[in-house]
Amino acid sequence: MFLIGLTGGIAAGKSTVAEHWQSLGAVHLDADAIARQVVQPGTPGLAAVEAEFGASVLNENGSLNRAALAEIVFNDPEKRKRLEAITHPLVRAETQAQIAAQRPEAMVVYNIPLLVESGSQLPFDRIVTVEAPLEEQVKRMVSHRQMSAEQALARIRNQATPAQRANAADFILSSNQDLGLLLKDAGKLWLQFEREATEKLRLQGIGVLKNGERLTFNADGEAEMGS
Repeated sequence: MFLIGLTGGIAAGKSTVAEHWQSLGAVHLDADAIARQVVQPGTPGLAAVEAEFGASVLNENGSLNRAALAEIVFNDPEKRKRLEAITHPLVRAETQAQIAAQRPEAMVVYNIPLLVESGSQLPFDRIVTVEAPLEEQVKRMVSHRQMSAEQALARIRNQATPAQRANAADFILSSNQDLGLLLKDAGKLWLQFEREATEKLRLQGIGVLKNGERLTFNADGEAEMGS
């Protein structure tokens, strides 16, 4: 399996890239969707959240009121840590289960906005971050998510900085351009990943690449291995 970690700032265009790669053959796993899954009604996750934050974070039908919970935790770092202590282990366990269920030849894109913040230890073959200028992020959040500019900025400030994400990533995609150009850049990167995935499978098949070793390519396009 070839595992790609896809991260980026909020409203930067991660889902656009992930969906494009899915159309090219990727298996798309979404951390946000998994995070919603582990706090569905009747789950231990939702019971733990209610016990920690009270019934005010539930809708009348017993489901999680994500907006109400967000208002509590995004303005209080200590409460956010308490929420993460509940949800992050559940998300990690479910993510690992979904990854383990994939075919050996699968190319998996894991869309994980908080890759840096969560300290993810998944064995990514490649990490890509999608970035947009701050003003563009705010504009998109106000326009598409019905947030005020102040709410948008608060969410952005609670994430890792672009520099922190860039430091963790192998590649940076800029969404501060025409959509067609972004998809063109993403498509080129996907072709490279396909080549690398093929080489990884070949080296694993002949026993050269061991479990836990990460395949990389140097400037000449030659395969290298590292732990």
